[in-house]
Amino acid sequence: MRGLGCRRLTLEAFVKVELFNAVCVVTREPGDTARIEHESQLLHHVKLALIAQGHDVVKKRMWKDGHLTADSQHYVRSRKCNRPGAFGVYDANYQIRNALEDYRRTGRVIYTRVALSLEAV
Repeated sequence: MRGLGCRRLTLEAFVKVELFNAVCVVTREPGDTARIEHESQLLHHVKLALIAQGHDVVKKRMWKDGHLTADSQHYVRSRKCNRPGAFGVYDANYQIRNALEDYRRTGRVIYTRVALSLEAV
């Protein structure tokens, strides 16, 4: 939590997040100087941007929610999974690519968005 304390209080996100039906497009903001070291940190900024947009989301490791994935894979999901409109954002290609490298190289990365509730997103 060192060095991130004031960012968390102000919910300062260094990325632009756009949600569509099946994807979540993450784009680097102009003038962004944030040093993002890990994919988990990139998803943290995605979470902050979604909170700033009014979504009630958390970032978790997928396997802790019962998903059969690698222990290291994180995702951002709605806090209440059983409510209408609940969704999750994750990297469906995590086994074959590094989303952070794509983000650093192109300034943009596309994550998969899935509905977590039985009703449509």
